[in-house]
Amino acid sequence: MMIDIQDINPGESYACKFRVKTMLDEHGRPAPNLTDTPLKGIGDYEGLGVLMQRDTEKCLVKLKDQKSSKEFVIAYKDIWDVDVVEWTDPL
Repeated sequence: MMIDIQDINPGESYACKFRVKTMLDEHGRPAPNLTDTPLKGIGDYEGLGVLMQRDTEKCLVKLKDQKSSKEFVIAYKDIWDVDVVEWTDPL
């Protein structure tokens, strides 16, 4: 069962799927990257991010995308599948 963003507990770790309009490279990754890949332009990017902050007054979350390591500020309406993060040590 997924968690409503309004019901998360401060101090616990959560992640969610998100959608954002941002500058993308020709491979659809958020730009700028540390490569010489040409830019494609502004487009929709979807990812999985770990929540860093929540602003309940403005209905925004700050999260870190797990694929690109970039941070985004996203409106509640553009996040879904909020769930608890279970951290494990890599072997």
